[in-house]
Amino acid sequence: MGCQAFKTVNFQAAARELVDECNEIIADYLGQGLRLTLRQLYYQLVSKNRITNEEKSYKRLGGIVSDARLAGLMDWDAIEDRNREPIAAPEWSGLDSLVESALRSYRLPRWEGQEHYVELWVEKAALAGVLEPLAREYHVTLMVNRGYSSQSAMYESAQRFLEHTDGTHVPDRQPVLFYLGDHDPSGEDMVRDIRDRLELFGVENLDVQKLALTKAQIRQYNPPPNPAKVTDPRAAGYIALHGRTSWEVDALNPTILAGLIRTAFSGVVDMKAMKAVKQQEEIDKADLKRAVHDLLEERS
Repeated sequence: MGCQAFKTVNFQAAARELVDECNEIIADYLGQGLRLTLRQLYYQLVSKNRITNEEKSYKRLGGIVSDARLAGLMDWDAIEDRNREPIAAPEWSGLDSLVESALRSYRLPRWEGQEHYVELWVEKAALAGVLEPLAREYHVTLMVNRGYSSQSAMYESAQRFLEHTDGTHVPDRQPVLFYLGDHDPSGEDMVRDIRDRLELFGVENLDVQKLALTKAQIRQYNPPPNPAKVTDPRAAGYIALHGRTSWEVDALNPTILAGLIRTAFSGVVDMKAMKAVKQQEEIDKADLKRAVHDLLEERS
């Protein structure tokens, strides 16, 4: 869609400068094939000391971004709202378009012959756009928790782990869960909560690893701090260990997050075995394409 103007907006000089800086950040993200949430854009500006880390700055930025898009000064495709996504019925213009869609979607079980079964979980929906390409690349389930998961979601997740690891229908595998969440009272406790509840539902020998956000990463990358939520029932224990400051995982640059995830996967995936599965996929796709081509030729 790009930039498209719908009304005239008279920006003050400071606001127009902020729009230009936003566009620089947006261009960097789009160059990596990523879309921003407003929250991610906000944290990038905070980390550059361009705006203060407080709620009124976030609200002001939201207003400026909205006006900039309406004025045709900011790409409409650059900012996404992960909480308001339409669900459209699939349709194709014909068999050829259906086949192209099938070819793009076709995947064999890429973890065939692997010693691990791995899932990628994230606390916040805002990061789904960053993580989805990596989940597709490694062919793993991406679970967006939006805080503490419901019992239904945890039970269904446990059944998924058991299906792929319990040795009844597949060889025994080590279940591994890579988790990304905030460094705050709830974010630190969620690793325990996830492990305890999946084990309650029968998942054994589960390895839960918090890839981000960790205290070491906070020291290394210096993301913008926030006050710890003292109303959180886990606040007292958190403050005793970490003090009254907390940090949000979506403040990390997506390139850094991607690097952390790739490093984690390199330790659990047999790339040679996965490459063999991908090669068979390409053979199957070529066979399907030829078969459909012959069918369409016969019909024409």
